[in-house]
Amino acid sequence: MGLTRQYLRYAPAALFGLVGSARGNAAFVTLRGERGRCVAVPACEHVFVWDARKGEKVLILKGSKHEVSCLRPSPDGLHLAVGYEDGSIRIFSLLSGEASIAFNGHKAAVTALQYDQLGGRLVSGSKDTDVIVWDVINESGLYRLKGHKDAVTQVLFLKEKNLLVTSGKDTLVKWWDLDTQHCFKTLVGHRSEVWGMALISEEKRLITGTADSELRVWDITYIQELGDPDEPESKKSKGSSAGAEKDSEEDETLGLDESPEERLLKCSKAGSIMREGRDRVVTLATDRMGKILACHGTDAVLEVFSVLSGEEIKKKLEKKMKKAKKKAKQKSEEDERKGNVELSLQEEIQRVTNIRASAKIKSFDMILSPKGELKIVLLLQNNIIELHTLNLSAQVPQAVRASRITIGGHRSDVRTLAFSSDNIAVLSGAAESVKIWNRSTLQCIRTMDCEYALCSLFVPGDRQVIVGTKTGKLQLYDLASGSLMETLNAHDGAVWSIALSPDQRGFVTGGADKRVKFWDFELVKDESSTQKRLSMKQVRILQLDEDVLCVRYSPNQKLLAISLLDCTVKIFYTDTLKFFLSLYGHKLPVLCMDISYDGALIATGSADRNVKIWGLDFGDCHRSLFAHDDSVMYLQFVAKSHLFFTAGKDNKIKQWDADKFEHIQTLEGHHQEVWCLALSPNGDYVVSASHDKSLRLWERTREPLILEEEREMQREAEYEESVAKEEQPVVAGETQGETGLAGKKTIETIKAAERIMEAIELYREEMAKLKEHKAICKAAGKEVPFAANPILRAYGNITPSEYVLEVFKKVKSSELEESLLVLPFSYVPDLLRLFNEHIHLGAEVELLCRALLFLLKIHFGQITSNQMLVTVIENLKKTTISRVSEARDVLGFNMAGLQYLKREIEAKDEVMFFADATDRFEEKKRKRKKKEKMILAVV
Repeated sequence: MGLTRQYLRYAPAALFGLVGSARGNAAFVTLRGERGRCVAVPACEHVFVWDARKGEKVLILKGSKHEVSCLRPSPDGLHLAVGYEDGSIRIFSLLSGEASIAFNGHKAAVTALQYDQLGGRLVSGSKDTDVIVWDVINESGLYRLKGHKDAVTQVLFLKEKNLLVTSGKDTLVKWWDLDTQHCFKTLVGHRSEVWGMALISEEKRLITGTADSELRVWDITYIQELGDPDEPESKKSKGSSAGAEKDSEEDETLGLDESPEERLLKCSKAGSIMREGRDRVVTLATDRMGKILACHGTDAVLEVFSVLSGEEIKKKLEKKMKKAKKKAKQKSEEDERKGNVELSLQEEIQRVTNIRASAKIKSFDMILSPKGELKIVLLLQNNIIELHTLNLSAQVPQAVRASRITIGGHRSDVRTLAFSSDNIAVLSGAAESVKIWNRSTLQCIRTMDCEYALCSLFVPGDRQVIVGTKTGKLQLYDLASGSLMETLNAHDGAVWSIALSPDQRGFVTGGADKRVKFWDFELVKDESSTQKRLSMKQVRILQLDEDVLCVRYSPNQKLLAISLLDCTVKIFYTDTLKFFLSLYGHKLPVLCMDISYDGALIATGSADRNVKIWGLDFGDCHRSLFAHDDSVMYLQFVAKSHLFFTAGKDNKIKQWDADKFEHIQTLEGHHQEVWCLALSPNGDYVVSASHDKSLRLWERTREPLILEEEREMQREAEYEESVAKEEQPVVAGETQGETGLAGKKTIETIKAAERIMEAIELYREEMAKLKEHKAICKAAGKEVPFAANPILRAYGNITPSEYVLEVFKKVKSSELEESLLVLPFSYVPDLLRLFNEHIHLGAEVELLCRALLFLLKIHFGQITSNQMLVTVIENLKKTTISRVSEARDVLGFNMAGLQYLKREIEAKDEVMFFADATDRFEEKKRKRKKKEKMILAVV
């Protein structure tokens, strides 16, 4: 196949201009052993780790395609679990920055993640209403819990008990017994969505936040505790000391149906704490110790509460008792019986302070140091991270803003981009500021305050920039000093478009006041210095009948194209301003356009989602292309070619060939509407800006792009998406209940099943060949050379059965069950025989037993009814029991050995500790004696 036209591929080079996405949550992470210094925040599909003290990016955890929706650091601080919009979960190592484990189980965005106390299990909640428990050590899914009718908002493990609490937008809080994987209680005391939950008072209290300003507090009483007669009275009172607001209401029945599980715990409403905010709770959380509770709504205020510990409650109660006794003594008519004194809920959970942020809070995290200093990180809606400190030991705790990370991005969406003539500097303009970025280092060089920027350009020489604003002003900035040199009132409405003239002596602007204005650059005397400075002078005005949306010069400066609100594009002669052509055909206004380098073509992009390519000689429409699924926001030709890029509200950037009218490639990466883009003068770089607040740099590679291959890749991607959307395979004999398999069918599980099938096919062929070879050798009466399969030779001349085991080992642990589920039954008998062989040899006993038990579960009926497999199953029974008991003995021996070593080390440490203490005591004694001698000498 000959290449008729060679295109070069544009590839993503960098993501910048983003401090943190508002979709996920911020979390403190431990890097280099320091807690409370580094903060992990979602940044579109990546996770950025910022040093909050220095304001520097220290680590980037790279994602692939989908936006990050949830973060959760592991208890040991070495890993970070990241949930994505497509329902996948990846666990990153914070030491290497690599993703070590990937889980696929949810069909929609992950909304909640939580580790258990030891970090061995991870639970995830999603918008698909399911809760999945994952085994982090074994890298596999344990089970799926079904019960919620709407998105899950929070999941919490109980430390002491093997219980799980989940809340959802269906107004329910569910209690799950993880031993039986059964929902044994459902809390139905809420009238609206439960947005947040937290456990306090050593897991004896549950606090829930809903759509109102009330935080509901629930007392948890474990039934085992109630039934224990030897339990001290103080402990009982500690568990339920906040009964001030219990009123006379009995324990609320939470189970929707009575069951034996009902005996695990009781839950009753203890009262409410009122928030100051009137809107819904967005985030509700406690610190790790459960001493501080904080929450925020959709506004900019974080409310911080202090939770009294058991000892503090005891002390307060004693004080109250003393006061009550004093009052009783004063009033002689009252008897001494004041034992029923209790603390109110407001006394147990006290308001500390309110922290006001500079913008709406999207999420927060907090960490309490042993010295009593509380560090709070806030991720704000306007692309800012704020770190606040709160000294809890002070009489009146006041929050102090320790640092802010702002320089890395704009506060609002970027609406205009421009490249300097040397391809190095990039200008981005938003509602509050203009920033200049270095394209190679992606660092922000200058930040200049401006009004709402809509269009911009670099003045020839790249020392000044001009910005057109929404209020109709033109602002001229000097880049060296970063100062505003001049502001001109150019238009009565917004300045929608600005274009530099090809002779570089001036520029043209188009505004909402139906005028096109021509400007020349001039040097004027600066009042503050003796030198002259650059200024702008208006030279001509062209009055039109409609608002001007876009203006462009032809490269020879003979023609000027003007896009109007009436959906047409008018072409005028630049010198006489006489009308030349009218390009009509778009159904909605033309938002963007560009003229090719040779002046032969003009391409127009419209809100009707089409791009039209016209000839500039006669104004004929060469082709109309359906370009995007939403409005086309920006269009620009690549320098010295007839290729052009378009940006759309459908989150995509596309490259087109204006000669062949073909779509070349799609640049996917942005997660929301793309507002604008800019091409470097040499055509090697594209910068784009989106509603997701990110700026993306795309680089032209040397890799040739073949259209047929590109189309094939697109079809493959569509097929993979359709596979993921297919119905999940059903396990024979299983009914839809509360639990299910954790994994889901993906293209990876199908490929893994295909690899297992191919390996078994190869095993069958090789075994047949070996049988045939033995027969030939027997007939010949001598050893005949045997040609092994090249694949087996590549693996080091292994046997076919060993090859099947190698393939099995390469299947990801999290995908094993789903891969076996789509495996046809015809391959199962061979697998069982192979399992028997390998387990007998003691190879990969744990993995093979796991696969064996799963196959027996899903194919139970067919296996038991097959007479050929009876002997195989009998043999498997013997081998597995013996091998598993051996493995268990080895593990038990190793555990005993490790515990012995631990005791030895502890004993040594204690000896060393006492030896050190003795030395210190002797040293102090010597110093004291020396001091006494000196005093005596002076006397």
